[in-house]
Amino acid sequence: MAIKKTLTRAIPSSTGGKVVSWNLTMKYEQGTEGKDDYYTNDKRASVDAVDTNPDGSTTTNFTAKAEKDWTKKELEDLCPTAKWDDIFASQYDSVITNPTTSPVANNEFAIPS
Repeated sequence: MAIKKTLTRAIPSSTGGKVVSWNLTMKYEQGTEGKDDYYTNDKRASVDAVDTNPDGSTTTNFTAKAEKDWTKKELEDLCPTAKWDDIFASQYDSVITNPTTSPVANNEFAIPS
């Protein structure tokens, strides 16, 4: 079954009328809600327009612009979905496909003589 991804939150931080940082949340879902195969998890990221690297160089993540000039697709593209896809697939596998089982105590066990 396909993974459904929905951008559920986008909070901009602006300077001089232009967004310089986004706080983004994407909801991941797989399976059928209400059934045993259903799993959901929110992924979050904060993305600055420019990051300063340890060596002092900078990385531009996006060009600052007014809030009204952003599209949903541009916001989704800021999300590290390749990384999140792998994490969600692993979570789904460990929670739904191959969940861990807890040992069951046998309180009726008789000590051999």
